[in-house]
Amino acid sequence: MGVLMSKKQSVEKVQKVSVVVSAFKEGLKDRPPPARRPEAAEAVEEKPVESAAVQEEVQVKQGPSTTQSLPREEGKDNEAAWSRLRDGRGVEPEELERANQLTPPAFVRPKRGVNDDKAIDISLEQWEQPVNDEMCEICEVWTAEDLYPCRVCTRVFHDGCLREMGYLRNDSVQELTETAHTSMGWSCYYCDNINLLLTEEEVYSLMETFKQCKIIPESSLGSDDFLSYKHFVSRQLFDEQMTEEMEEMELGQFSALDPEKRGQIEWADFLYHESIRVLEKFRSQNSLVRLLTAKERERARASFTALDQDKDGLITGGESKKAQHTWFRKQTKESQSCNVSISHVGPISESSPASSGSGKSRDQDENRQVDWLEFLKENAIYILAARPNSGAVHLRPPL
Repeated sequence: MGVLMSKKQSVEKVQKVSVVVSAFKEGLKDRPPPARRPEAAEAVEEKPVESAAVQEEVQVKQGPSTTQSLPREEGKDNEAAWSRLRDGRGVEPEELERANQLTPPAFVRPKRGVNDDKAIDISLEQWEQPVNDEMCEICEVWTAEDLYPCRVCTRVFHDGCLREMGYLRNDSVQELTETAHTSMGWSCYYCDNINLLLTEEEVYSLMETFKQCKIIPESSLGSDDFLSYKHFVSRQLFDEQMTEEMEEMELGQFSALDPEKRGQIEWADFLYHESIRVLEKFRSQNSLVRLLTAKERERARASFTALDQDKDGLITGGESKKAQHTWFRKQTKESQSCNVSISHVGPISESSPASSGSGKSRDQDENRQVDWLEFLKENAIYILAARPNSGAVHLRPPL
């Protein structure tokens, strides 16, 4: 049980912080909603511009998204879902909007920089050893072991604060407490949401594609819906018809997004997958490497070092591909080691990308030499795809 302490560990501070926390807990319900920030007001003013188009989409009765998740008459709910997607909250529970006792942080979408596509020099030998923050990201109070760290960034949280903010549902509490302090780790609400890596332009483009495909936000998709969507994207964006081989690959991805074999994929997993595909299509490898956090780079160093058995700074292309599968080992609680070995690489289930296929593609890469920076560039997209806490594999590595 954590003891409330100050950084200077003085008795006086302990008493003061205890009083503050007690008052904080008791006064939440009585606290009036905070004044709306100017930027929030601007966001509200933007909504009517889009509402007409959104209402028009809601009225469409046919398309891939006929998955009875949202009744047609709930037009306002659908419009709110589009707004949550645009604002980066497309996968957050609706109670996020409740009462505003605690003000949700503003999700600021990134902007592309002029140097994004330039190579970045990241040393293999110089380990970064990132240190977690000392105080809860939400309440800014330190309570020792009661703080749960994010495995991607350096933020730490109280589980109670996460619940108050609407970022932690009751069914997620056990996952947080069991994994946050292990090597498997837990991703915070910000890092878990891959869609927040997209710029405003990229998310607008993705939303337009969803609307054209009659995809309703926050609804689940069956395999037919998913395949119909992929056919549309192939025709409209790539001007080509999907072959049977391409269909088989997409159905394999659908299976990877449905680890529980329920025959449908959740909205969050679909959104994360499509967000990753946008990054893969529109960003260079150097740009993707810049998105990696210090913790992710450290794990990549550990993986490369474990694969580089002769310590010459080079591995094979086949070994690099094997590493791509290991980023998703976070799903199996039995695998707690950060080291990469052949025994830990391979099929997680019979639908795993490594569970089938010929050995020809692996043989082709066997003689290709890959250095540390090339390894980082090839694996960046898969490291990012492994951020969500979901058991789904959001981007199947190649066979």
